[in-house]
Amino acid sequence: MDTTLRDPLIGFELDGRYRIEARIAVGGMATVYRAVDTRLDRVLAVKVMHPALAADAAFVERFIREAKSAARLDHPNVVGVFDQGADGGYVYLAMEYVPGCTLRDVLRERGALRPRAALDIAEPVLAALGAAHRAGLVHRDMKPENVLIGDDGRVKVADFGLARTVDTATTSSSGPLLGTVSYLAPEQLEQGTADQRVDVYACGVVLYEMVTGAKPHGGSTPAQVLYQHLNEDVPAPSAAVPGLAPALDALVAAATAREPDARPADAVALLGQLRAARGELTDAQLDAVPPRAKEPSEHRGSEDRTSVLPRRAVAQPLPPAAAPAGEELNRTTVLERPDAPPPGGPRGRRPAGGYRPSRRLLVVLGALLAVLIGTGVWYINAGQFTTVPAVLDMTREKAEQELGRAGLGVTADEAYNDVVERGRVAVSDPKPGERIRSNGKVRIVVSKGPERAEVPNVTGMPLDEAKRRVEKAGLVVGDVAQQFSGETAQGSVLATDPRPGEQRRPGSAVALTVSKGAPLDVPDLSGRQVADATSALAALGLKAQVSDAQVYSDVPKGAVAQQSPGTGTKLAKGDTVTLTVSKGKEMLTVPDVTGRSEADARRALTEAGFGVRVEKPFFFPQDSVESQSVKGGEQAAKGDTITIKLKGGF
Repeated sequence: MDTTLRDPLIGFELDGRYRIEARIAVGGMATVYRAVDTRLDRVLAVKVMHPALAADAAFVERFIREAKSAARLDHPNVVGVFDQGADGGYVYLAMEYVPGCTLRDVLRERGALRPRAALDIAEPVLAALGAAHRAGLVHRDMKPENVLIGDDGRVKVADFGLARTVDTATTSSSGPLLGTVSYLAPEQLEQGTADQRVDVYACGVVLYEMVTGAKPHGGSTPAQVLYQHLNEDVPAPSAAVPGLAPALDALVAAATAREPDARPADAVALLGQLRAARGELTDAQLDAVPPRAKEPSEHRGSEDRTSVLPRRAVAQPLPPAAAPAGEELNRTTVLERPDAPPPGGPRGRRPAGGYRPSRRLLVVLGALLAVLIGTGVWYINAGQFTTVPAVLDMTREKAEQELGRAGLGVTADEAYNDVVERGRVAVSDPKPGERIRSNGKVRIVVSKGPERAEVPNVTGMPLDEAKRRVEKAGLVVGDVAQQFSGETAQGSVLATDPRPGEQRRPGSAVALTVSKGAPLDVPDLSGRQVADATSALAALGLKAQVSDAQVYSDVPKGAVAQQSPGTGTKLAKGDTVTLTVSKGKEMLTVPDVTGRSEADARRALTEAGFGVRVEKPFFFPQDSVESQSVKGGEQAAKGDTITIKLKGGF
């Protein structure tokens, strides 16, 4: 029985052109159908926005943006968009039909993939995103559900519904956070910004999931997953799959770095790193079977190494969300005719002493009994139940109206939610599409928006106390900088970033600026004895430290020859000045230059470390040194000037 008959669009010809044949998938914004373009006689996919969202201009704008974003891309690994329009309350996209399955289907069936298969899928995905990035687009919602794998093995990226141009995507927004929590980059959560590197981060998470069979961060609530994205690195895949090649660990670590600047700049750069990493792997490493792999027995042993993906002849229509598993739709009661009397039996004679009912009456009674039994079975199995309407992302008032029209009661709670906009339904219990008794109650949880923590006012507090106050408010202490201040005591907080009173997500970092106290000028200590210099620094509130090394200097031996920091530097009270003590002047041996030419004498004395002064006779000077002020072989201080006197006469 075709369960898609419950969907009112099945068999409908949308916009007088697209004949809807079967439902393929249901998402948060739209339902995807297999359809036939009656003008061009070709099979395609039609994505129809949920009618409840079609009245919201923001959702319609996002839906139309998907058509424009995908239409800008002409790439074999991007699902093509052919048309966009509206028919009454139905807003739709007509796009390429890819018979096959999603990467999520593959992971659900196989658990984890061999590295070769994971890289075979990741390469075309990155090629598609690389084309989008070079065209100035950011996908913003990369996940296994948006990776289609065709029956012919082609891999395509779909669903550019959240795509933005780079200029728009990198602008912080105060609106609701959009995306899928398991694949959001930290900067999307912290600042609400997104550029090509958020797609790189999501691809790193998807690669981790392909080779390990699980997401890197888990939790019972979206808030727990978001906290881990903000505060914990994605673990190495080899921690979950021992023996996995280190090159894959490095690839995942680069793509999922929490700091955007530490990631590859875009999908093209990541694709280059992926190909380089693949080149390092041996066949044994590429074909290693992960522990969580669930490979069908018919594939084992005969499967081609590069063909690990399931193939389907056609996409299977999904049962409508309102139909529980196993429930038959449009149940038909079969009425059976009573058996005819055997040949040769008595005909036309009434039993003695009693009344024999006619055959027609028996048929009527049998039919009535069958109807009553069928009705009873139907009521027990289905008649007393209804299905929960889809109320997620509706306002509370609209959700209550929808549930009321279905004859259901409502209880409502409120809770913080990082994904769903404030005032809209985040949770339905039972879930949309599940069965519930016709007079039952549905519990809805209305989003209070993202949980916020207020930055406390810790200005003027000692640093340790300020840290305790920040952590008590549900935030963490970030960078601690220091700054001179003549008004705030040394070691107390001057300012915070963000400022006191601002709202941030719990777990966000607060930077502190701490006072170094009034600045102190370092005095000139050159030439002073060490004890005198130490006393002078102590009087200012500074500490002295004498270096173990000593240097030759013009200052007397034992006095301060050098200091660090230098004269005039600003220091805080309690800071240290390092003193280097003089060994006095360095003594060198003077070379004997008597009898040499003036040039030779100059060169010899200069190379020995001395200055040179030349005295020439007034009459008839000769180019020969007659005497020198310090005799050759004697000691003189390095840098001293040696006077040489030239000979005179004929």
